[in-house]
Amino acid sequence: MSKKDIFEVFFRRKPAMILVALKKNTRNRYGSVLAKEVDCTYSHTVKILQEMERAKLVSFEKQGRIKTIKLTEPGNKIAEYIGRIKDIL
Repeated sequence: MSKKDIFEVFFRRKPAMILVALKKNTRNRYGSVLAKEVDCTYSHTVKILQEMERAKLVSFEKQGRIKTIKLTEPGNKIAEYIGRIKDIL
């Protein structure tokens, strides 16, 4: 994935809000809960999260039948910056 492609992912509203929501709560995060928080369909949320995983910004941990989502170190930094930009605007 090129830098331009990944830039396009993050500066759309839903992907940016997904990262910010992941940053706010450090407890176990699930795709369905995250989708509700950012007012997005579950399938669209999963698609965005898969793109973020390919870019190494989030990781999935399987716990039985449930997958939890965690920010990686680069994902955490980006979420912090997006949060700051959102607060400024």
